[in-house]
Amino acid sequence: AGAVTPPTGFINYLGVTSSSAYTVGASDYFNIWQKIEGLNVADLGWGTVNAKTVTLSFWVYSSLTGTFGGAIENSAQNRSYPFTYTISSANTWEQKSVTITGDQSGTWLTTNGTGCFVLFGLGVGSTYSVTAGAWAGSQALSATGATSIVGTSGATFYITGVQLELGSVATPFERRLY
Repeated sequence: AGAVTPPTGFINYLGVTSSSAYTVGASDYFNIWQKIEGLNVADLGWGTVNAKTVTLSFWVYSSLTGTFGGAIENSAQNRSYPFTYTISSANTWEQKSVTITGDQSGTWLTTNGTGCFVLFGLGVGSTYSVTAGAWAGSQALSATGATSIVGTSGATFYITGVQLELGSVATPFERRLY
């Protein structure tokens, strides 16, 4: 997606460039997503009364500004938490964090299957967009009204340093050996 200098402490990032100005239809979705194994999120207790709060932190850089969206969802794709974050300055790395209260409902795998998905929307239609900031009993891939990267020809989006961790405070990015 081009070359930008990552924020201090990072040498890699994932980049996307929109090759056209695409009008996102109601059931269309464009996103970056990561599966997290259930064994790695079992301690969160999601789907129980002991569900724990997490914080998602990351660095973003985009040629567009505005309110962007994403979501966390379970493997059955019937429980999701859409979130928003704001990019204030174009073509500038900005660190973001989103605190998410643990989900006391739904089924969350604690096996070697997909425990949850972490998604960043690049253009998501109304079928898969709901109001941010609360758990939904449906598949939500982003928040209603989020900026569409794919809606602008040549728009860029870069992300690095993504970290999902227990608690309500983002800590410095943790580098761990495989």
